[in-house]
Amino acid sequence: MGSVLMLLQLVLTFFLFWGLVKNGDAGITSSFIRTEWPSVDIPLDNEVFAVPDGHNAPQQVHITQGDYNGEAVIISWVTPDNPGSSKVQYGVSKAKYDFTAEGTVTNYTFYKYKSGYIHHCLLDGLEYDTKYYYKIGDGDSSREFWFQTPPMINPDAAYKFGIIGDLGQTYNSLSTLEHYMQSEAEAVLFVGDLSYADRYKYNDVGVRWDSWARFVERSAAYQPWMWSAGNHEIEYMPYMGEVLPFKSYLHRYPTPHSASKSSSPLWYAIRRASAHIIVLSSYSPFVKYTPQYIWLYNELEKVNREETPWLIVLMHVPIYNSNEAHFKEGESMRSVFEEWFVRYKVDIIFAGHVHAYERSYRISNIHYNVSTGNCYPVADKFAPVYITVGDGGNQEGLAAKFRDPQPDYSAFREASYGHSTLEIKNRTHAFYQWNRNDDGKQVATDAFVLHNQYWANNLRRRKLKKHHLRSVAGWIATQ
Repeated sequence: MGSVLMLLQLVLTFFLFWGLVKNGDAGITSSFIRTEWPSVDIPLDNEVFAVPDGHNAPQQVHITQGDYNGEAVIISWVTPDNPGSSKVQYGVSKAKYDFTAEGTVTNYTFYKYKSGYIHHCLLDGLEYDTKYYYKIGDGDSSREFWFQTPPMINPDAAYKFGIIGDLGQTYNSLSTLEHYMQSEAEAVLFVGDLSYADRYKYNDVGVRWDSWARFVERSAAYQPWMWSAGNHEIEYMPYMGEVLPFKSYLHRYPTPHSASKSSSPLWYAIRRASAHIIVLSSYSPFVKYTPQYIWLYNELEKVNREETPWLIVLMHVPIYNSNEAHFKEGESMRSVFEEWFVRYKVDIIFAGHVHAYERSYRISNIHYNVSTGNCYPVADKFAPVYITVGDGGNQEGLAAKFRDPQPDYSAFREASYGHSTLEIKNRTHAFYQWNRNDDGKQVATDAFVLHNQYWANNLRRRKLKKHHLRSVAGWIATQ
């Protein structure tokens, strides 16, 4: 009897969510208003930016996936005084490091600021689902960390992602980061706008890149953050003589772009557990015949939903947004790529840029025609869910003014700080939730069961879907 009730609960959840998608008139604009901390950056002498002890000790440590399938990581760090060693010692035991990898070192100048020595080291040939310990630095100044590799590529591999955007380095940013670290997520999908160092001038730009990297090290040194670039990474500052876009970002935050045959670190793809993740660049050319356009077409063509059923896209500028801030800025990319997102049944698209939270129904505007006037989004069960998570906590503050009335495509919106998690359970179901940072307490404010576009909508696969219903229903009943 208990299993029947649990299955019924799952079915009711499905019909409730699908009813909201179909009707499009049940959107919620949250009336919650929180007393936020001032949107000013934390002072540089605060302990969250502490420099590690020891001469030339490695700092600003962070890792990201280093290949296409999750069998490698790129470890990055900075030594402030001299290059030191670019070697990484690592192994499955903290008592003994069985392997060594040699990295590269570089530095750059920005105005009169000269960066520390930036190291990048690829650790490849790793075993899946294994905890590795690693050591960087020389002598008494060396430091030790660890990371966990993902499970082998498999359609039913369970995995939990965190989603963070527009983070910055304020006290609100710290609240978001601390709450995220309580979520038990295993990797971060970062949707752009990292340090907000471009809000400063002259040498302080580089100084604030350094402080931000020390700030996020508490998480980014222990689990991969998958990077995407936002407008605050462009740093086009001709008054300082700096006109090369993304200069600081590209020196500091490598991506495994060559593994997916991308010609630029700004757009790339990875596969992790049961997910195929595509990262796009909102501020690079993407119209027809451009490198990003051609690359995305080829990447979508080779997605294998039998192996990685969950297709996730990251971008900085949201395609659907009902906030007054940055309204319609994503329209150009929507007009180019939305038809592809529907055709290839993308499950979910995460964006940032707007400093608030918003989730859409499954809708599309692919029938838009400038001649006939069909120009409003309609319900489309094959379309992605669009989610804006630009609420990390940066010094520009919240985008508190939503457009009124709330459009039919908007399911839930709130101007608060927070982060999201996407917990993939198997090939057919995942659980998503957005967590508001409510005055020092993590609050799950928006949550739903996400049905996989490829498996849930294919009649030939219903038998396999039924096989998973009981386990999913039982999991939901325990939440």
